[in-house]
Amino acid sequence: MTAREIQKIGVIGSGAMGSQIAMVAALAGYRVALQDVVPESLEKAKTTLQGHMDNRVKKGRLTKEQVDAAFSNLSFEQDLEAALADADFVIEAVVEKLDVKRDVFAALDRVAPAHAILATNSSTIVSSKVADATQRPDKVCNMHFFNPALVMQLVEVVRNESTSQDTVDTAVELARKMGKVPITLQKEISGFVANRILAALMDEAVNLYEQGIASFEDIDVAVTKGLNHPIGPFALMDLTGIDVNYLVRMQRYQESGDEKDKPKASVAKKYEQGELGRKTGKGWYSYE
Repeated sequence: MTAREIQKIGVIGSGAMGSQIAMVAALAGYRVALQDVVPESLEKAKTTLQGHMDNRVKKGRLTKEQVDAAFSNLSFEQDLEAALADADFVIEAVVEKLDVKRDVFAALDRVAPAHAILATNSSTIVSSKVADATQRPDKVCNMHFFNPALVMQLVEVVRNESTSQDTVDTAVELARKMGKVPITLQKEISGFVANRILAALMDEAVNLYEQGIASFEDIDVAVTKGLNHPIGPFALMDLTGIDVNYLVRMQRYQESGDEKDKPKASVAKKYEQGELGRKTGKGWYSYE
């Protein structure tokens, strides 16, 4: 299969990542089914995407005709079978919990056509951990988009030992067709490339904060004004979700058993208090 042969893409999970991945694919001209079992989540995704697209039209980045065409390509589905009956490529974007993802992949394998490639958008869980929940491990890979997927260009395609070269080539070509810049990882490693580098920076930022060296606000200023990053590590945690940071680190700790991989104490406290960043109105910063 090639990206040219892909007619329909299924995206599983209508949160911030899944909904934006679905819109990126729809803007690229693919028919897309965005599936979620929670109707309120689908409604929120539809409203939020409409807001994003309206802003782009106002700024002249897209025409109303392009947006209308994208929405005509995009359906919002609760029923998994209806969403994937004729899908050629499926991207899973549910919560970063291995047991949940394994259940999802087992269901995808039952419902999706035999030729369909099944990709996980996970930022840390490698695809070999879900591939054996299917009868098509050669058609399973990671296809990791970055948040916000409508803006960020990088996509990390990660193969596992069973992934076929055709699957890798198709995922890479599909990323390019969606206007992204893909890189390929030939071996699995938790966190992949970009997030492993970012995690090292975030760890040091939180270490400096927890030692009382500087406030989190000043650390963000140091990174944006001294290192020329577009956003500081604490503001970035708020943007992507402190719960995501916490769950990713817990997954890495469960894999390694290394105490250094555990979430930092201040991050764990935020998670336990439900202060998850922009999505809850408060994280490191407060949001009106």
